[in-house]
Amino acid sequence: MPEEKTKFIIASTLLLYLAFSGLASISHGQEKCTEVYGNGPNKFSLATGSPGELGILKVLGETFSKEMNTTLCWIKAGTGDSLKLLKEKSVDMTMVHAPDAEKKAVSDGWATKRTLIGSNEFFIVGPPDDPARIAGAKNAADAYALIAKAKTKFFSRGDNSGTHKKEMELWKKTGISPSGDWYIVTKDFMTATLKRANNEKGYFMTDSSTYVAEKKNLPNLKILCRGDKFLINTYHALSQPAGATPGASIAAKFIDFVASEKGQKIIRDYGKELYGDGLYNDAAYATQYDD
Repeated sequence: MPEEKTKFIIASTLLLYLAFSGLASISHGQEKCTEVYGNGPNKFSLATGSPGELGILKVLGETFSKEMNTTLCWIKAGTGDSLKLLKEKSVDMTMVHAPDAEKKAVSDGWATKRTLIGSNEFFIVGPPDDPARIAGAKNAADAYALIAKAKTKFFSRGDNSGTHKKEMELWKKTGISPSGDWYIVTKDFMTATLKRANNEKGYFMTDSSTYVAEKKNLPNLKILCRGDKFLINTYHALSQPAGATPGASIAAKFIDFVASEKGQKIIRDYGKELYGDGLYNDAAYATQYDD
């Protein structure tokens, strides 16, 4: 084979390899996709945290792609950062859980189509021997007060995510401003912080979906506080106003799909086969906690 032809074949093969292996690194605007679902010409981007980490976004995105010939770019970000990306027009939509911030985004005009899509809840987990004795707490704020009083190790994401916002609301209820060696800020995502709490035998407020998915890997943690209505966590989807970004119209259609019976069935059933329990409740269930 001539040398020039051999070089051409090698170069072409390398380019194809880089194209396929680098799909998850393609950019949408200035943001790199964490993962990409589908390969159709109708492209849109979505910022969210746990729904992407836990895989439900992949199922929703790939099912939608088969119907609408789309490519979904998922950008991994907590709720606060997801809303910031939406405001900056760096993404076409978000899935988040911070009702007050969501409503302000809509009233300020840079987000629209706020749609309830499901819920989970928060658990306060900690070492099985429960050194702060929070298992007997009357509510979540009481549990936090007991942890602070005992100065037992507590992990905070500290990242302006929906989880962090909820945590700070609880501290506000107690009248305590947490600080000291016992209060550890990770600046990390849900799964990573949950695993660190397990490894270091501390307390943490985790969403129920992540806990169900990871519990087999968490021998040092136990659910110690749950059931407080304040810990119910409703998820909403929001999109760019029409025409604000190239993918805004496809994002709006994706929200309709997620809210449809087909999308809601995916949300209700996701996780049952693998974990024996669903990771999320659907919008019909979540309505009772929505505001």
